Amino acid sequence: MAGAVSALFLLDIKGRVLVWRDYRGDVSAVQAERFFTKLIEKGDPESHDPVVYDNGVSYMFVQHSNVFLMTAARRNCNAASILLFLHRVIDVFKHYFEELEEESLRDNFVVVYELLDEMMDFGYPQYTEAKILSEFIKTDAYRMEVTQRPPMAVTNAVSWRSEGIRYKKNEVFLDVVESVNILVNSNGQIVRSDVVGALKMRTYLSGMPECKLGLNDRVLLEAQGRTAKGKAIDLDDIKFHQCVRLARFENDRTISFIPPDGSFDLMTYRLNTQVKPLIWVEVQVEKHSRSRIEIMVKARSQFKERSTATNVQIELPVPSDATNTNARTSMGSAAYAPENDALVWKIKSFPGGKEYMLRAEFSLPSITAEEAVPERKAPISVKFEIPYFTVSGIQVRYLKVIEKSGYQALPWVRYITMAGEYELRLI
Repeated sequence: MAGAVSALFLLDIKGRVLVWRDYRGDVSAVQAERFFTKLIEKGDPESHDPVVYDNGVSYMFVQHSNVFLMTAARRNCNAASILLFLHRVIDVFKHYFEELEEESLRDNFVVVYELLDEMMDFGYPQYTEAKILSEFIKTDAYRMEVTQRPPMAVTNAVSWRSEGIRYKKNEVFLDVVESVNILVNSNGQIVRSDVVGALKMRTYLSGMPECKLGLNDRVLLEAQGRTAKGKAIDLDDIKFHQCVRLARFENDRTISFIPPDGSFDLMTYRLNTQVKPLIWVEVQVEKHSRSRIEIMVKARSQFKERSTATNVQIELPVPSDATNTNARTSMGSAAYAPENDALVWKIKSFPGGKEYMLRAEFSLPSITAEEAVPERKAPISVKFEIPYFTVSGIQVRYLKVIEKSGYQALPWVRYITMAGEYELRLI
């Protein structure tokens, strides 16, 4: 961050100061009034830019419920860092007060000032992890207790993990989860497709372990002069948890980190390559009369036979005034869901390379309005999960845990692909 903020203000919906913390002594409470006046001049605060500049002072703010969180700075600050810090402040307050609003601030002034003192020092953001803060700032319904010893994370560079963690059994669980987003038009053409992936970890490790993770990343393998046994992949738009040493990754593509305790997302990524629909759905509609319609649906799995999709759910839109729905399937079960104006087809197990059929009949009112509005047809939506399978072909080559005590940790890796926004249009 290029510079530090001068003060942090918490304002109510009318711009009145609820709490403010002066960090550098170069602004006053008048700044809050000037900020809100400037905000009102520009119109609706919710649609306003999150950064306001006036007379040598930069104001950065976010709104949550009926509270504005705003910083004032006379120095050149990294606005993105400060706005991220304000969102972290919201998360911490919600951890302590259940919900952040004007009333909860008024009821907890002492706790609020304690938290603001710990989360920012001389205008620079410090540690903002609620788990760490709650170790030494403890609240209950009536009072706050502060321990004499601050957490070890204050003096460490590892603000997301405290020392002294102990487990009888040291384990690491890593789930590689990919969500497939697809939109197909009525002509069968793929309009949009991408894959969003996440490496979700749950760590139950003692001490301060050092973890190293290796993927079949093409850049990493080429840097090491190696060739992958399977397929090397190119990942786009990679984002890491703050625990990952970015300099190390940029240098040799090694993912090295000291993990937080419990659950967190180690890494997210995106693949913008064209994705073949994993489950393809075709629909034929036959109108036998003005009041009776029959639909025939084919669902085909377009992945290899060794994989199996589970909990498949295909939601087929039907007219809102449909009645007497009767459905037959070659696999699974189908039921009319009038609250969603849809026929829901559920298949518990759908192996690769298979095709299943559904045939349904339903009745419509024989009398229609003279000026009937054409009904907007919703798309077919598909949900599924495919364990032990990823679209990208990502593979965890190794997951090592090193701790000075020398204990052996058990790593568990699991892969799963699921439907994200997966829709096929009928018209």
